[in-house]
Amino acid sequence: MKPLHADICRYEIPFTAPVTVRGVLLATREGLLLRLKCEGATAFGEVAPLPGLHTESLDEATSALAAFIPELSRFDLSSFDERRRLLDEATLPPSVATGIEMALVNLAAVTTGSLPSFPGAFPPASKIPVNALLAGKPEAVLERAAKRYAEGFLAFKLKVRKGQLDEAIASIRAFHEAFGDKAELRLDANQSLDFDEAVEFGKALPPGCITYIEEPLTDSELIPKFHAATGLPSALDESLWQRPALLGEIGPAPLGALVIKPNCIGGIQKSLDLAAKARRMGLQAVFSSAFESSVSLGMYALMAAVSSPTPAASGLDTASFLARDLTDKHFAAPNGFANPAAAWRESLRVKPEMIETIASWTL
Repeated sequence: MKPLHADICRYEIPFTAPVTVRGVLLATREGLLLRLKCEGATAFGEVAPLPGLHTESLDEATSALAAFIPELSRFDLSSFDERRRLLDEATLPPSVATGIEMALVNLAAVTTGSLPSFPGAFPPASKIPVNALLAGKPEAVLERAAKRYAEGFLAFKLKVRKGQLDEAIASIRAFHEAFGDKAELRLDANQSLDFDEAVEFGKALPPGCITYIEEPLTDSELIPKFHAATGLPSALDESLWQRPALLGEIGPAPLGALVIKPNCIGGIQKSLDLAAKARRMGLQAVFSSAFESSVSLGMYALMAAVSSPTPAASGLDTASFLARDLTDKHFAAPNGFANPAAAWRESLRVKPEMIETIASWTL
């Protein structure tokens, strides 16, 4: 199988409210879709670097994608080994590599009329839990948590911001008093805290009130020391692509999870390999998005479903932050669970009016 036609399409979607990513205020989500057509089948992959998170800009991603597309004519892209070799040999920004691989995996599946298959993966779970995002003042946090808990969500994630730690402590205590061990609370500090303030923050929390805190420290090498001082497990997120060797250096003891953002890790199979490593280390593998559209969320849900017989709650509750979506249906997790097979099928149904074709190739 070789794609006969490729298009780069651009999109722009407003957020329901401005979103801050590592100090960058965003009003809209911009990105690209790679559209491949072959033998009557059409498939998409999303290339969506997020300002403040990715080092590549959208313009740089566009140039890298356009330069790479002619390479697709050189390989049998239905072969897993060929796809992997093609991407491994290329030097691509992670968001671009992920979008290309997503499009190729989707095209192979659409052509055969089956779900995507991944070497060494588990049979897909029929449903996966999703964690709900919490933000705002303690009253707003508790109100949203109560609403989502009533809907069926059992896992929640709260951002912890430098300079607002007292507010975060109040929110965490209120959550713990309201739900106890009936719901799981995860924190995310985005590498924002120095060691002393992180330890002071950790010691102020009620015992057993959180599952883990993502990237608590500006210097992630100190995570074992933070764990020794507080007893709190951490999770690696940004460190997984910023400093890949760190996981091996600190080992699993101070950790509770690996948070896997495929478009930062740099590919579908690389992310699944990392999830398998987490499982071998006794850690949760938590698939997470970077405010991508439901084109990506459907793929990520399926990846979570095949990563473990009992998938951890995924960080895919981001479609609710988009005022519109590229697909006919928003990715959704009714009752706190998503149907990964259905989500993947919906991810293929892109609305033409939501995208603008900016470049085309016949291969």
